[in-house]
Amino acid sequence: MSQQLIINFLGEDKPGLLSAIATSVNDASCNILDSRQAIFGQELSLTMIVEGTQAAITRFELTIPTLCQSLDLLAMMKRTKHHEKQHLAHLINIEFSGKDIQGLLGDVTVFFHEQHASISALRQKTFTNPETKQECVRCKIVLTVPDAVAIKEFIAHTTTFLTSLSLDATITDKHQTTWSD
Repeated sequence: MSQQLIINFLGEDKPGLLSAIATSVNDASCNILDSRQAIFGQELSLTMIVEGTQAAITRFELTIPTLCQSLDLLAMMKRTKHHEKQHLAHLINIEFSGKDIQGLLGDVTVFFHEQHASISALRQKTFTNPETKQECVRCKIVLTVPDAVAIKEFIAHTTTFLTSLSLDATITDKHQTTWSD
């Protein structure tokens, strides 16, 4: 029976890191089911879900300390339950701004979770509006939305929600695609 492990690597971005990690996964007879990476300044954050037999996952877990020491990385890992592939069809860009009220970002992120949309990227900045002298917020969010979601209704519902919070918003469906195995 297959086992799965989620692991997050953090460290200075250097050439060959992904290759070395993928080689270690392969050497342990595991597969990478999914991964995401981001670079923040000079730092890399790489999260992946690895699958293999219990013995293979254990082999990979045991190689991580040596791998991290040789690559100057930090790692966190956790065994997890069955990973199901997401069928994503839409990449939605949302930009909004308005008065900064406590709990606003929490309300927005909960709303997207309830709509089955995943936040892929988020930027948020507060500033003082020079005209009104009020504290305001500007936010950019990139969402991935499953193909099972009716996108026109999703956009309309999101617009209504953001308007109810007195936010000015722009929503763009960046692309529609069909992901294959």
